[in-house]
Amino acid sequence: MPKILIVEDDSAFRQMLSRFLTKNGFEVSQANDIREAHDQIDKQPFEIVLSDVRLPGGNGQDLLKSTSSDLATTKIILMTGYGEVKSAVEAMKKGAFDYVTKPFTPEQILQVINDALITSPKETKSSLQTNSQKSTEKEGFVEGESLAAQQMLQYIKLVSPTNMSVLLRGESGTGKEVTAKTIHKNSNRKDEAFVAVDCGAIPKEIATSEFFGHLKGSFTGAVEDKIGHFEAANRGTLFLDEIGNLSYENQVQLLRALQERKIKRVGSTKEIEVDVRIIAATNEDLEVAVEEGRFREDLYHRLNEFTISIPPLRERKEDIKFFAEQFLESANQELERNVTLISQEVMEILENHTWPGNLRELKNTIKRAVLFANGDSLVPLNLPREIQDVDAKATFSKSTFEKERILQALRKTNFNKSKAAQLLNITRKTLYNKINQYQLDV
Repeated sequence: MPKILIVEDDSAFRQMLSRFLTKNGFEVSQANDIREAHDQIDKQPFEIVLSDVRLPGGNGQDLLKSTSSDLATTKIILMTGYGEVKSAVEAMKKGAFDYVTKPFTPEQILQVINDALITSPKETKSSLQTNSQKSTEKEGFVEGESLAAQQMLQYIKLVSPTNMSVLLRGESGTGKEVTAKTIHKNSNRKDEAFVAVDCGAIPKEIATSEFFGHLKGSFTGAVEDKIGHFEAANRGTLFLDEIGNLSYENQVQLLRALQERKIKRVGSTKEIEVDVRIIAATNEDLEVAVEEGRFREDLYHRLNEFTISIPPLRERKEDIKFFAEQFLESANQELERNVTLISQEVMEILENHTWPGNLRELKNTIKRAVLFANGDSLVPLNLPREIQDVDAKATFSKSTFEKERILQALRKTNFNKSKAAQLLNITRKTLYNKINQYQLDV
């Protein structure tokens, strides 16, 4: 069981996080401050140290010094608020693996921990990104060879240099956040902050504070001043993921901030001017939400100055081979493997699968397959059982249907292959290849 040390002075949050990680198969220890953390680290080695940035008696970065000689086996992950992101990034340069911003979902922290566990020793997330920049760029989900992918790229190039608000539509896993980052990187704001917010993960009660910040003492639990997402993204880009999950009250507050370009921290009467570009994303039909009264029409039009629809993977099957090869490259780097080939059998399975989880599912499938590969090639046995079973049936069904179509065409034309090929709308050479492939007795 991987050992994790949680260093957090908020006891309720620490206990909750400890219970969650224990349920997910980790051996968890806890510390309230830097001194307790040092004592724990001296007693036993940890694979992961999960620490808040601000702690009694020191800073979360101080843990880097105490674990510097053990960084080959210990990864430091920092938990931080948006006002402390800069210090967390500095800590990554000094050897921390990664950081997560509060509030985060259980799935998010679990993903970061799992990434840390499979990352090679002495490499931080930032160094991995530097070493595999080409691969990471191609994992942006916005490239591809299909007509849909090329059209999407044209839209991105067209809207990026402007200050227009952009609404990204697409199913889960299609890469809406990375598309938003691509727009930001190609805009005039590329040197400023990109702040991503999961609107579905923010409780209604604290959404105002999360968006606009608060002053110390303005409500129970406000133990210090805090800047919100709008201030953190000032002069940059604010990405609002799953915008349809915002409560009606929070929609009103968001609309006012967008119209006036001014915000007030909770507990303050002072207005703060903000210059923020908004990119929003949704996987639901906002027009229907507007008709049903769940989403404000004026906010919808404010966000929808330009729309980009990101097609699901099942509608861009021409791109599956392209992405599978890119994900193979990145998986090799992350897992320190040397799998150089995706077999034809595996590629057929990948191309026949419906991919309900879209590109995210494909990426995870390739990474898992690389982990299980014994040689330099991916074979069907390396794929998850559920994909093997479903696609074996799909391939069988497709083959049976195709054979029957060919035989019907041959019978209709009295086995005249040229006429049968015309009837099937394929070339004579392709028909001969199909006859040989299915070993048809003609």
